[in-house]
Amino acid sequence: MRNRFDKQMEELHTELIEMGALCEHMIGESYQALMSGDMDAAAKIIGQDAAIDLKERDIETLCLKLLLQQQPVATDLRKVSAALKMITDMERIGDQAADIAEIVRTAGRLKAAAQTVQIGEMAKAATQMVTESIDAYVKQDLDIAQKVISDDDAVDRLFDLIRDELAHGIGKGVASIEQTMDILMIAKYFERIADHATNIAEWVEFSITGHHRGEQ
Repeated sequence: MRNRFDKQMEELHTELIEMGALCEHMIGESYQALMSGDMDAAAKIIGQDAAIDLKERDIETLCLKLLLQQQPVATDLRKVSAALKMITDMERIGDQAADIAEIVRTAGRLKAAAQTVQIGEMAKAATQMVTESIDAYVKQDLDIAQKVISDDDAVDRLFDLIRDELAHGIGKGVASIEQTMDILMIAKYFERIADHATNIAEWVEFSITGHHRGEQ
């Protein structure tokens, strides 16, 4: 019975890694579409969100099988419960990458100007946080999970910097209000992706320690 459970847990890890890879791909592709203004590429990214939704359902089914058929002990129960929470955040990451692509699809090439570097840094940091949060779960590595949680502050600072520079740009007539709002929304979506990666890391922390930061 335990061997079967361990095999299904390995399958769960593989599925989570694959879902994480889909999220990472969508984040990276949405950033590339933003920089190139490639509306066709943006449209393809939006279509990829369905693959993440399907993966979420597959993992949810596997988790329910583990809970109902294998009668896991307390530690295993935390791991499976955490996985169920994690995939909700991963699905939202896919949604937000698609939201970025939708802005590119409708707006075309945006004049990111001075914000290009900061948005690129946000995209890179958010992607790394997603990768490391899944890695932390598979390895049950508390240090990696806590690093992801602390990295969120850097992404928040980048967002604040972009927001301030955009406001300054409006005052100097560098970009239209419409373009500025589009860029700000894109930055906000990257910030939210990082927030979801942080949520995932917090559930990893729970799976290891039995304590969730949201608890009083």
